[in-house]
Amino acid sequence: MIIEKTFIKDLVILTPRIFEDARGYFFEAYNQAKFLENGINYQFIQDNQSFSKRGVIRGLHLQINPFAQAKLIRVLQGEILDVAVDLRKNSPTYGQHFSVILSAENKKQLMVPHGFAHGFSVLSETASVLYKVDQLYHKECERGIRYDDPTLAIDWQIDAEDIIVSEKDLVLPGFNEIDWTF
Repeated sequence: MIIEKTFIKDLVILTPRIFEDARGYFFEAYNQAKFLENGINYQFIQDNQSFSKRGVIRGLHLQINPFAQAKLIRVLQGEILDVAVDLRKNSPTYGQHFSVILSAENKKQLMVPHGFAHGFSVLSETASVLYKVDQLYHKECERGIRYDDPTLAIDWQIDAEDIIVSEKDLVLPGFNEIDWTF
């Protein structure tokens, strides 16, 4: 497994070694020992899966302490633009975002640690996304930031007229309105 550091501390891209032959392919999507060897120390307790069509933007979502979630995201079918926003006040990259294309074809994964908002846009006709989390969902700790916040200025790689966002995500606050700390 190749572990690629990004410009944001603790945010890493994971690319598995793929073994292909006439039957198809095989790869390790998760290996706790390899994660620990590389300083990625999370105990994942739940897998979540979503299915969305082209143009859907899910996010930006997070949970605050004491139930902040680390997420390991991968795509089972299709292609997404995966986005993480650093919300750790003491981080030199506070308020900055990172994006990467994750797809069933490239088999890359994004490890999003605690203290980040997360979202994705669907670039293919449909996409199935699987993510592991290290905390259960707690409604009272659920938070979010509007996907189109001008301060963050995220390019979701979707034409404005094709964007599909839930009613719940449309009423999220902007980045400058948040008051949570990690």
